[in-house]
Amino acid sequence: MTESFPRLHARTRRFTLGVPRNFTISPDGGRVIFLRTRSGTDPVTCLWELDVASGAERLVVDPLALGAADEDLPPEERARRERSRESAGGVVGYATDREVRQAVFALSGDLYLTDLASGESRRLPAAGPVIDPRLDATGARVAYVTGGALHVLEIATGADTALAEPEGDLVTYGLAEFVAAEEMDRMRGYWWSPSGDRLLVSRVDESPVALWHIADPANPGRQPVPQRYPAAGTANAEVTLHVIGLDGARTAVPFEQEYLVTAAWDAHGLAIVTLSRDQRTMRLLSVDPGTGETALLREDTDPAWVDIVTGVPARLSDGTLVWVADSDGGHRLVVGDKPVTPPSLQVRAVLDVDGDTVLFSANGDPSEVHLWTYSAGTISPVTTEPGVHSGRRAGGVTLVARQSLDTEGTTVTIGSVSVKSLAERPGLEPRVSLVRAGSRELSTAVLLPSWHVPGSGPLPVLMDPYGGPHGQRVLSARRVFLESQWWAEQGFAVVVADGRGTPGRGPAFEREMLHDFTISLQDQVDALQGVAALHPGDLDLSRVAIRGWSFGGYLAALAVLRRPDVFHAAVAGAPVTDWRLYDTCYTERYLGHPDEGHYERSSLLGDAEKLERPLLLIHGLADDNVVAAHTLRLSSALLAAGRPHTVLPLSGVTHMTPQEVVAENLLLLQLDFLKKSLNITG
Repeated sequence: MTESFPRLHARTRRFTLGVPRNFTISPDGGRVIFLRTRSGTDPVTCLWELDVASGAERLVVDPLALGAADEDLPPEERARRERSRESAGGVVGYATDREVRQAVFALSGDLYLTDLASGESRRLPAAGPVIDPRLDATGARVAYVTGGALHVLEIATGADTALAEPEGDLVTYGLAEFVAAEEMDRMRGYWWSPSGDRLLVSRVDESPVALWHIADPANPGRQPVPQRYPAAGTANAEVTLHVIGLDGARTAVPFEQEYLVTAAWDAHGLAIVTLSRDQRTMRLLSVDPGTGETALLREDTDPAWVDIVTGVPARLSDGTLVWVADSDGGHRLVVGDKPVTPPSLQVRAVLDVDGDTVLFSANGDPSEVHLWTYSAGTISPVTTEPGVHSGRRAGGVTLVARQSLDTEGTTVTIGSVSVKSLAERPGLEPRVSLVRAGSRELSTAVLLPSWHVPGSGPLPVLMDPYGGPHGQRVLSARRVFLESQWWAEQGFAVVVADGRGTPGRGPAFEREMLHDFTISLQDQVDALQGVAALHPGDLDLSRVAIRGWSFGGYLAALAVLRRPDVFHAAVAGAPVTDWRLYDTCYTERYLGHPDEGHYERSSLLGDAEKLERPLLLIHGLADDNVVAAHTLRLSSALLAAGRPHTVLPLSGVTHMTPQEVVAENLLLLQLDFLKKSLNITG
């Protein structure tokens, strides 16, 4: 019997299992190391190697062969995976030496070293459960974190040294704090020097951060899990930096601003990027590792906020700085002190610097992301076929990963050689029409049932947005719309719209959300009306539902509370209902400090008495990102106002809802709720 889409969608972790990822190209361009599960339903990730000349693949590390079938992860690793939205198991991360001859990784808290040529793996002795192991460039030593302490292990002798040990229970060395991992995409807390003789290490003191508890009401015998959560307007963790030698000698690296964004240590020296608490000023500082003294290399400012861009700072072979900054209305690649891309090309990330060639991703049309190179003063397109592209480059070789509307899944190529994808086929084909809708010409996707004949009769409408800043849904890629197409097959006209705040249309478009999240609702209404005009007779505007998760959940609840004239039912998953309960870095970037007075307008709690439409609230009780208090407070306010609503609590479920049965049945329960709410039969 063929599995239903909801079951397959859940088993395949949204069709991500079996897809190759996390690529490393050897310096000579001859080999590619990558991660992939052995099938589209296998959740155990393995380490593989591809020979570029022959196209032959080789399984290097199979966790099952190492006896690591059942994962026993330390709490810090579980937290890291939640922050990175990692839903698979096995080898979910690895690090190599400079020549890509060896790799290290953690399995069930144990430390492993693999010789990539022979494929031989061995477990190395470690002082405790291992977090984030990384080889030095020479491959002679591996650093790792255990129990909040940073250790260095000499591979040849097995000698293990604790270079930095926590001074208390709330101090860690070498790990990223919550907001760095959740909001700044910094998943690490230490960096090796190029020679392997010392490290730059972050020290995190969480004692100033408010203590919260994540309880498990379904199991009252279990102790609540304590969590230090920096809610908007409250104290962040104190982060300091130190250069630590292999002998334990320590040199402080002072910096003034609140946030450490990233660090880079290469042959041209050590540099750090810091960001002010209001996120309007970003500094790039060079660091003298011997003295800890810093010097300002550049400072970027913006009256709203300065964007954090992946991949910078970077350097050309002669040390010339590679950066991304806003100017003349665009996110632009900067080499030295000169923007080298036009304002119309929105740079997304710097992916690699190979000698004097910079590989970066950028877009003109916001629904497509392409690869470009900069070299010798010239920018050149690497990809031209429609789709969403990412890639890597080393040794003169460029790897391209592509998703598109005309192909299933992800295709990965290096020249004429392909890396196999083992992902499952979804069993349905998205019928996506990408349009510009409404007065603002918002990027919008429209999906109709495969059996629907345009003009044959109006369909109930399902708005299916994320809608929040820096979160884009309308992309030229099939996998993005698989779930939306399933909803269409249930009899809905599905509309997915990216409003103001979403990336791809330049800084001004993104910054319109400053101090007011509710403009996202205006844009959903605008897109709906625009799509109805483009598809006369196909949308039944008397039966419009909206669903979403996280910010999308907030937007769904906001829609039925403030625009019941447009929206007739909503499913709000893990919604932020009171922005004072969400974290500092994200919330203050857009709404400022709570004392500035911009929070009430975007809060849902004051609108409880306005509810007159069916609302289903869904929340994982183990969610440590958008905590369950958001849904519980809104539910209490609705009860106090006498407004009927439905709450579905998910015991033991986090923000990701990774559990297979939960993920499957969530789709089915939402469908049942919306059909009943909109009086849909059949």
